[in-house]
Amino acid sequence: MEQNTSLQQQLLEAGVHFGHLRKKWNPKMLPYIFAEKKGIHIIDLNKTTEALQEASAALKQIAKSGKKIMFVGTKKQAKEIITECAKRVSMPFVTERWLGGMLTNFNTVRKSVKKMQSIEKMLTDGTFDSITKKERLTLARDKDKMEKVLGGIAQLGRVPAALFLIDIGHEHIALAEAKKLGITTFGMVDTNSDPNKVDFAIPSNDDATKSIAIIVNYIAAAIAEGLTERQAAKDDDTVEDITGDENEKKAARIQAEAESEAARGRGGVDKTARTPGAPKRRVPNSGRRTGAR
Repeated sequence: MEQNTSLQQQLLEAGVHFGHLRKKWNPKMLPYIFAEKKGIHIIDLNKTTEALQEASAALKQIAKSGKKIMFVGTKKQAKEIITECAKRVSMPFVTERWLGGMLTNFNTVRKSVKKMQSIEKMLTDGTFDSITKKERLTLARDKDKMEKVLGGIAQLGRVPAALFLIDIGHEHIALAEAKKLGITTFGMVDTNSDPNKVDFAIPSNDDATKSIAIIVNYIAAAIAEGLTERQAAKDDDTVEDITGDENEKKAARIQAEAESEAARGRGGVDKTARTPGAPKRRVPNSGRRTGAR
């Protein structure tokens, strides 16, 4: 309870509770609105805390399972925060412009990413030394343009498992693509948006830098925790494998020693043992004649 109180206090100080003007509100946000003050809706921070913890727990599990979570925030206030937090947990992000089809036409986008990476490689390894300065400058500019838009998803090999959006109204194209592909969606939802459009809605002020920062950092911390647990589980499995191999080797060594000891106790080599491939020795007749009457 104390932890929730302190989290609520931090959210309050960051201004997460400030919604939009009453005339801009979406009626579906009614359950999350605490009051109205000077024509501005105030978000219920109890609901925000619950939603934030629920979303964090779900994202932690996704990260723990080794899947990717894409951060999307093209608003000016969110760009820097999203870039810093996503890089910290090695997750893909989009902060410049959402290219139509970034998810639904992922293979084509991947081709553009590969093109960008090949130009970058050729510019650094001297492949383009033979071309003119103007051509090299044009290629460098093309690469910079592509990197601005695609740089955050350069390491993304397949469609992510989840999307975390800042302002679901502003990122409606990304949200529509995620819905079409059945990707789990998480989002900061202000009083002017429909919370039912995302799987996990976090009622919060999505315009203030401080508010965005506290929510995104909390989410990033949960993802980092999930990644740490995943790594710890991997390390445990490795240790178990090594221990298992050592135990098998130890058992085989003990068995070999026991067999060797038993052989020595019989007086060395067992003379009745036949060499593989050697002919059978005939046992001499003891004097009894077969069929004698």
